[in-house]
Amino acid sequence: MSNHKPETAARKSFNPCGLFVVVFVVVAGFCHSGRAQWLTQTFTVRPGWSAVYLNVDASYQVLDQLVGSNPANPIVEIWYWQTPSTPAQILPFQSQPMASADWVSWVRAGYTNTPSGALSQLTANAAYLVHSTATTNYTWQVKGKPIPPNYSWTSSGLNFIGFPTPAAAPNFTAFLAPAPSLAAALQLPSNGQRAPGIYRYPGGALGANNPSLLPSLFWSSTAVTRGQAFWVDAGTAYNNNYFGPFQVTGLSSYSGLALGDSGSQSTFTLRNVTSSNLTVTVRLLASEAAPAGQTAVFGVPPVLLRGALSMSNLSYAAKSLALNGTTNWTLAPQGQAGSQITVVLGVNRSAMTAAPGTLYAGILRFTDSLNLSQLDVPVSAQSAPLTGLWVGKASVTQVRNYLKTYQVDLTNNPVVSSNGNYIVTGINTNLGAVAQPFLLRLIVHNDGTNVILLQQVFYGMSPGSNLVVATQESALDPQQLGTARRISSADFPWTTTNQIWRFSGVFGAGHVLTVTVPLAYDDHASNPFLHTYHPDHDNLDAIFQNKLPVGYESYDISRAITLNLSPAGNDFSSLTAAGQSLTGTYLETITVFGVGGASRTFNVTGGFTLNRISPIASLTVL
Repeated sequence: MSNHKPETAARKSFNPCGLFVVVFVVVAGFCHSGRAQWLTQTFTVRPGWSAVYLNVDASYQVLDQLVGSNPANPIVEIWYWQTPSTPAQILPFQSQPMASADWVSWVRAGYTNTPSGALSQLTANAAYLVHSTATTNYTWQVKGKPIPPNYSWTSSGLNFIGFPTPAAAPNFTAFLAPAPSLAAALQLPSNGQRAPGIYRYPGGALGANNPSLLPSLFWSSTAVTRGQAFWVDAGTAYNNNYFGPFQVTGLSSYSGLALGDSGSQSTFTLRNVTSSNLTVTVRLLASEAAPAGQTAVFGVPPVLLRGALSMSNLSYAAKSLALNGTTNWTLAPQGQAGSQITVVLGVNRSAMTAAPGTLYAGILRFTDSLNLSQLDVPVSAQSAPLTGLWVGKASVTQVRNYLKTYQVDLTNNPVVSSNGNYIVTGINTNLGAVAQPFLLRLIVHNDGTNVILLQQVFYGMSPGSNLVVATQESALDPQQLGTARRISSADFPWTTTNQIWRFSGVFGAGHVLTVTVPLAYDDHASNPFLHTYHPDHDNLDAIFQNKLPVGYESYDISRAITLNLSPAGNDFSSLTAAGQSLTGTYLETITVFGVGGASRTFNVTGGFTLNRISPIASLTVL
């Protein structure tokens, strides 16, 4: 194009995020530049004008850098067609790019006298008309974030779109065979206003035959090339949603399966939209290296697929999907039982041993047994930091016995020794089951270096409007106490200063933590042997004036607690939740000290569970 109308002020304020919502059905927040995986899409740009369709999101970089900074790139214009506000015109006139309500553009600096338009970035699931000044085909490579198909046809029936076909592209006859109603609509005779059909850009100058109608006679010899955009005018069949023989729906995010550092699993649905059985295969691929300035990718996430439910322990099996590994599902014809299935995917958190926050990213490539489509769905997760506030419970289920066996005579009477005592022949110290489990609340904070056991903790907004985990309420904003929380445990000694106890050991699956919680014999707030207003349990002599030594009315107590943190189990839930939930064996040795240092020891054991309820690594100790 040699002449362009200048862009208006309104056009210069174009927001690609807002515009994209008009043309395609997207999930809120897709313009977020969060961590992602990367894939290079390759286009063949012919001399003159070509139409390309992006299956990757390259919005991380503006076009002035992505294209304009490379002097060897012959692309001088890129145009994006918006859903028109006026009724669709007769093709190919609709396809003539110009500054209008229907088009926005990017123009290379210095090319003609036309200033660059409002188009600044390239997003996925979008078609673009590009102008190359080269005299031969140019191979244009665009690195971006692969995005699964997510779009709907315009109500006018006129669409500038591409299709998610594999590298070995099918022809139009084969591609449209599973959608006979759409194929028929594209072959209807003209209604006098515009002719339904498929239009393509063969290259060269724009004109009456560029774009040109692709007659159905030539469908069998024309490839539905991935990355190539077509004008598709389906007439009144504007409610079409066919873009291949199967669909992947129900993804948790527009950007695919993003589990972050806390997600354990994600669910999506595979749906067959054909009238025959269809096998869908998924393969796990590695991400390419991230562009400069983007989060580096450490490796492929250890992907797990949920298997069958075991009725013996009500847990799900876990199937690992290794790099370049595949699995497949056979779906029944559309409308029949088994035509769609729900797939539950997770990552093996116990295998993500890199530093907290490290990005694992890959691509799930879905293909079908008809070789008609290829859907690339990103999957990513970050190593879960174990820092933060953990709350759970221990369940004491066994107590160590102290049962003596005495010598008896022939008449089954106890035998007395020469000093007048019964003769002990054995002591049973085995663990025995309790009649009912005894529950204890555990409050643990891990800052990455220190692991602390707490009797109570405060969680809320500080005066500086930051969320904090603190040992005192005074660290919180008095005006926002209504949304704050105090978590406490009646199973550990209360003190006015909220005393903390430090564990020894490493916080994490497969490690052991130990801590000793002392309880003074004269602690009237917490010692169970004391009763401040009972004369036999107040630690005072008969005239209530002198304090008695340890062991006379109450005892010093030492609680040695051991948490054996178990490695993750082999079932799906255990492997995927390892970053947010820890389980293990609870052991406690209770020693009671009496007069003259005499002591008696009791042992209890059971299981425990800790769940991370806050990732805040810093504990504010006041």
